[in-house]
Amino acid sequence: MVKRLGIAAAIAFLGIFQVSAQTKLERPKLVVGLVIDQMRWDYLYRYYDKFQVDGFKRMLQQGYSFNNVMIPYLPTVTAIGHTSIYTGSVPSIHGIAGNDWTDKETGKSVYCTTDTAYKGVGTTSEKIGAHSPRNLWSTTITDQLGIATNFKSKVVGVSLKDRASILPAGHNPTGAFWFDETTGNFITSTYYMQDLPKWVDDFNAKNLAKELVSKGWNTLLPIEQYTESSRDDVPWESLLGSATKPVFPYNNLPADYDKKKGVLRTTPFGNTYTLKFAEASVDGYQLGADEITDFLAINIASTDYVGHAFGPNSIEVEDTYLRLDRDLAAFFKMLDKKVGKDNYLVFLSADHGGAHSVGYLQENKMPTGFFGEGLKKSINEELEKKFGAAGLVMEIDNYQVYTHDKLIAEKSLDLDDVKKAIISHLQKLPEILYAVDMTEIGEAPIPEPIKTRTINGYNWKRSGDIQMVTKDGYLAYYAKKGTTHSVWNSYDAHIPLIFMGWKVKNGESNKPYYMTDIAPTLAQFLKIENPSGNIGEPIVEVLGK
Repeated sequence: MVKRLGIAAAIAFLGIFQVSAQTKLERPKLVVGLVIDQMRWDYLYRYYDKFQVDGFKRMLQQGYSFNNVMIPYLPTVTAIGHTSIYTGSVPSIHGIAGNDWTDKETGKSVYCTTDTAYKGVGTTSEKIGAHSPRNLWSTTITDQLGIATNFKSKVVGVSLKDRASILPAGHNPTGAFWFDETTGNFITSTYYMQDLPKWVDDFNAKNLAKELVSKGWNTLLPIEQYTESSRDDVPWESLLGSATKPVFPYNNLPADYDKKKGVLRTTPFGNTYTLKFAEASVDGYQLGADEITDFLAINIASTDYVGHAFGPNSIEVEDTYLRLDRDLAAFFKMLDKKVGKDNYLVFLSADHGGAHSVGYLQENKMPTGFFGEGLKKSINEELEKKFGAAGLVMEIDNYQVYTHDKLIAEKSLDLDDVKKAIISHLQKLPEILYAVDMTEIGEAPIPEPIKTRTINGYNWKRSGDIQMVTKDGYLAYYAKKGTTHSVWNSYDAHIPLIFMGWKVKNGESNKPYYMTDIAPTLAQFLKIENPSGNIGEPIVEVLGK
């Protein structure tokens, strides 16, 4: 009888143990964020037939893809894009109002991550090294993972750009690393650590960037196969380094890199270099090696530099994506081996898109033009004639006009009258679609989604006082070669979003979603709290319930 009771107790214990094991909270070992700088959604399909099976196609065929994801704010620029993806929020709340903005008290330009309270680590350049997330007001999904695990999770940010590493990594990561164009190395700042980890020193010592550019840049495929792009030699493309024409091959790269390491950025090899460093971080920090979820936030930045230089329809951009496709395939295979194919969750998205080059649009009879050259001067000249005071416009930045409120008050002028005069001037310009006083945006006769995106992007402490919206196809005057981005239109605001890996089934959706839905979706995957300023909604389709 005692023996039977003992067996019964053992069976009961095993049953309890099995139930306990089955009900243990499950999380992936590693989350990887891949934000491809300036990646338009249509690139997934423009180059689809030339992609190999293990890169972008693997994500599309094994992951869950969302075809109608938009950016819900203005302006559509890098710093805001990365911040909004990882906070689930918008500039009005999280505080990052641009890559830079104008301080309304001093009139000086403020760069989003510059922080002179800290010094660079691994660099002697104060400008390149003195950075932190101090200007970020909200928590990120990476912050929330740290809070949820009592900061046992390891969080790492990686990018060629300081802001695209720092802002996604949040306020208290294990590390954030970016590219030093004076040395070709990855560096950090004293906000994060006092010395570079040995694995970073070891990586830098390999001088991989020099090796990557050593053979120059020619097309991966025979150039006649690049049928998705315009011809190679067009007048609206920029020159790369010391090249005398914007055409392949770029045999000047090795010598150019020796003189100025920053040329790496405007080549596909900058992406390769970034992913190799990300792989080194997996080894160096043993990311995904235990049961505590880690987070690797990667920005692929050379797609943006190449896009700015050559424009979306260039062979250079197409070749960059074909090479990135192969780099992603190698990166995923590395994660399969080191973390386990079913043990990591990856999402791919973009911080913004990019407009077609003005020259390309003109050649193809599309509406286009340039905007903004000499605008501050012309407005101030008209205001001086009307009000008898010079310099009433402090600055124009991010398609926003900053009024000089202190000067206006000193001259005993009515601020509303000055703003009305500015708007009247802007409305006479043929390239302006809307110009609106941000204190009156709620009542302005502006259609959706432009109105809501303008409101979401307005930070009353950091943004300008009057928002300008240009007609479709108009680019800022400084983008006479290549392209730029910043506006609400689909070419800037329509971005890819694909989840792949842990607990993700294959599928796609054409329902409308927003960039701000990424962070709360990750929060539901991980069963952690949303970031503090989150306004997004979890995407139920990919969560499965």
